[in-house]
Amino acid sequence: MRFEDEQHSSPSLIDPFGRTVSYLRVSVTDRCDFRCFYCMAENMHFLPKKEVLSLEELDRLCTAFVDQGVKRLRLTGGEPLVRKGILTLISSLSRHLDSSKLDELTLTTNGSQLKQMAGDLASMGVKRINVSLDSLREDRFQEITRWGRFKQVMDGIEAALAAGIKLKLNAVALKGVNEDEFDDMIRFCHQRGMDLTFIETMPMGDIDHDRLDLYLPLSQLKQDLAERWTLEPSTHKTGGPASYMTLAQTGGRIGFITPMTHNFCESCNRVRVTCTGTLYMCLGQDDATDLRAPLRASESNDLLNQAIREAITRKPKGHDFVIDRDNNRPSIGRHMSVTGG
Repeated sequence: MRFEDEQHSSPSLIDPFGRTVSYLRVSVTDRCDFRCFYCMAENMHFLPKKEVLSLEELDRLCTAFVDQGVKRLRLTGGEPLVRKGILTLISSLSRHLDSSKLDELTLTTNGSQLKQMAGDLASMGVKRINVSLDSLREDRFQEITRWGRFKQVMDGIEAALAAGIKLKLNAVALKGVNEDEFDDMIRFCHQRGMDLTFIETMPMGDIDHDRLDLYLPLSQLKQDLAERWTLEPSTHKTGGPASYMTLAQTGGRIGFITPMTHNFCESCNRVRVTCTGTLYMCLGQDDATDLRAPLRASESNDLLNQAIREAITRKPKGHDFVIDRDNNRPSIGRHMSVTGG
């Protein structure tokens, strides 16, 4: 199944600070088959299906951004691979790879569906995937994800590697939870040719735990690793917010995403669209633009393109992530699963 292109082309999207917006992250669903305790409450209330964009609408929205200069497209969730018909959407979007309008089509996943889908994803032009994995211990993995199945994820990782897809593992650094595993995670990844990126926990959405107890500054993590590993600066870039270092002992890379201890906004080239068509110009700000209304108002993309361009003129210089220690409230009320990982 293919969805039709709109034959409109516009100049690149430039924000008020001269940054070219060339990277779009699109959440295709707010639903997930895990309930990671730092990300979601165990009993989540998900969006009514009528509010969620159809696959055809998601395709049309992504295409509008591609026609305006977006070169990298990442599908997220929730868990994107639990969205019914997701392979149909990915297959359709892959036409932008064939036409060279898009440089990369990728996704971020918890890995639960990769065993079944890795071969199809590879055949559709997906060459690189980020897998979120916070523990290599089955018992701890179960505690963190609540609903996750460790073997299912491990099988998915092996299936993706066997299909020729390059993987990067993302691990949220959780104080008192997984900090004793970081060396093992480095070895696990680098022995398989995978990069590993550590992420600071982000203050988004109300959860069942106190984030102050979980927060581990990556500056501290980096110092701890330097006592056992030789960390060498790397110029490697993926288009995302991570800064990378190479480990002399393995030759592999580790990345650090530090929304709390280091503001990485000066080179931000990204915007995010939720599964309801809400465009967030910054993950750490609440300003947003509704793209669903113009998308559904006309078969033409004129209103949609106008809304996108106007929104980019409001992209802020940086985010305002902070954990409110006085009230123990997240600085951003929406859950990460709503905006997209």
